[in-house]
This record gives sequence, structure tokens and C-alpha cells, in this order.
Amino acid sequence: MRHPEYYKELGCPVEATLEVLSGKWKGLILYQLRADSKRFNELKRLIPGITQRMLTKQLKELEIDQIISREIFPEVPIRVEYSLTKFGKDLFPSLEALQAWGEKYIERMSLTRNQTE
Repeated sequence: MRHPEYYKELGCPVEATLEVLSGKWKGLILYQLRADSKRFNELKRLIPGITQRMLTKQLKELEIDQIISREIFPEVPIRVEYSLTKFGKDLFPSLEALQAWGEKYIERMSLTRNQTE
């Protein structure tokens, strides 16, 4: 868990948001959890290229930041599912805006690249 002083050092709300979402994989993890909960191996299968170690690390960080929850079911074998918290679901309007901007960016850069070739 992060020390409480860490949160006081974040300069502005945008910095705090970017810190929570930092890294290549967190956005993809959140995207996969948007509709329903998933098990670890489901997430690994849905996110090509992520290693088991990195998925574990990113899930732990998102859990510490209270964006996702980890539920352990007392079954044999034990079943663990990850899902968005209510707080995590509050991110989705922002993520959808980032997605829309990203689509425009990809299109724009593709057009620019085609014009220079």
C-alpha cells in the first residue's frame, strides 16, 4: 500500500488520474472489465502480449487504488474474479473520451502518413 504522503505529493487532479492509469496495460485491463468480472486467465487470454507477472502487478496496483476488486470464492479449486468497483466505473466517461480522441488521432496520423508517402 502506498504511504499517505504519496497522495499529498500529487500536484493536480490530472496528475493523479494519469498516475492511476499509467502504464501500457491498465487501460486494456479496465476495458476488459467494463462489462463484467473476469478471472485471471480470462484477462491474460484477452490481452495478448501481457505476461503473467505484469498482469499480476497491474491488478494489484488497480486494487490498491480501489479501481478494481478481487473476490475469492471458497471453492475447490479456489476461484478468484476481478471486477470494477463503483469508483472504478466512474472512470468510464473519461476512458470513453480518451478512446474517441485516440480514434481521431490514429485516423489523423494515418492520413498524414499517407500524404507524405
